[in-house]
Amino acid sequence: MDNIKVNIFMGGNLVDKRIVTVILLPIFLFTFIAGAFAEEEFNINAKSAILIDYYTGEVIYEKNSNDKLPPASISKIMTLLLGMEALEGGKIELSDEVRISAHAAGMGGSQLWLEEGETQTVEDLFKAICLRSANDAAVALAEHISGSEESFVKMMNEKAKSLDMKNTNFVNSTGLPHKDHYVSAHDVALMSKELLQHKKIHDWLTVYMDEMKVGKKKDKIASLVNTNSLIKDYQGTTGIKTGSTNEAGFCLSASAKRGNLQLIAVVLGSETSKIRFEESMKLLDYGFANYDSIPVGRKGDVFGKVPVHKGNMEYIEAVLERDSYILLPKGKGGNMEKEILLPEFVESPIQEGEAIGNLVVKIDGNEMDNIKLVSKTNVEKAGFKEMLKKTVKSLLINK
Repeated sequence: MDNIKVNIFMGGNLVDKRIVTVILLPIFLFTFIAGAFAEEEFNINAKSAILIDYYTGEVIYEKNSNDKLPPASISKIMTLLLGMEALEGGKIELSDEVRISAHAAGMGGSQLWLEEGETQTVEDLFKAICLRSANDAAVALAEHISGSEESFVKMMNEKAKSLDMKNTNFVNSTGLPHKDHYVSAHDVALMSKELLQHKKIHDWLTVYMDEMKVGKKKDKIASLVNTNSLIKDYQGTTGIKTGSTNEAGFCLSASAKRGNLQLIAVVLGSETSKIRFEESMKLLDYGFANYDSIPVGRKGDVFGKVPVHKGNMEYIEAVLERDSYILLPKGKGGNMEKEILLPEFVESPIQEGEAIGNLVVKIDGNEMDNIKLVSKTNVEKAGFKEMLKKTVKSLLINK
């Protein structure tokens, strides 16, 4: 059994009296199970592929992962991501009625055959994109968010830049073929990771079959069958999106979670639909067989208190800014050390979420993660009366 050691540093110097405890928690040792393929023999039947850990973003396997390739409908991951941000930001509502434009109704490829002038709710558009990969629904959502598909595409490229997607350029919201529309497997993994952070999207990504009413009179029923067959065929699947055109071949961004480990596998340019699913499962199988994820802490977990100087609160709680997990090969043990770096005090005022320290996570002395510790609440400057009370209290205590 290995130990997790917690050290608390104040102002960069270790203060013995503030080492609250040495927490004896086990890092469970996992029996090594050799994957079906050794790393040197492991190959994916696709033009490009990548396997990453969802929490850390660490790359487990890659093949030509930075090559610029046509993505087909995998492009809609970015359309969905911007849709989620618009929804959570209050720009759109699920109940919004969206009028289908001539441009949206005229999309080719995979579609619902929506009619110009009919209306659909934002919720049904999300559903149609996630399950049916409907181009007309994607364009309708893009127009509702940004006013035009051209304006929305600009947003897509700006978001790609902010995510450090260096080998991506979008020309449309659907993934229909264009010589200047391309992504890399690595970039698809980045935007997939970002999309999965939005809880609401999981309401549709994991649904296999549904239906919706279409037409101006809503007198027709469109069947929605998820193009991602892993939803029913692979244990723990959480998404995400398929894509296929003559130019792109068959593509898939797949995610699955078992226990604490969540993986994202991207396959671009497979020769058949069957191959893309088989190769994606091969990647996921390899990850689950050979790796595990060790939880360090969840967003909002308290990792200490810091005195506040001249504030309306005496102390402020320092909490994790984000979730933290450590990816480890199965069979590898070691000592996990958590170093909590906090100042001796902080000056008021302080905003909720303001950085006030760090949590450094090490395995056998090697730094594995460094997470900001932020203020749990707002702290205002103390007024005259509050300062007077504190002064009197201090005098009485020290008397």
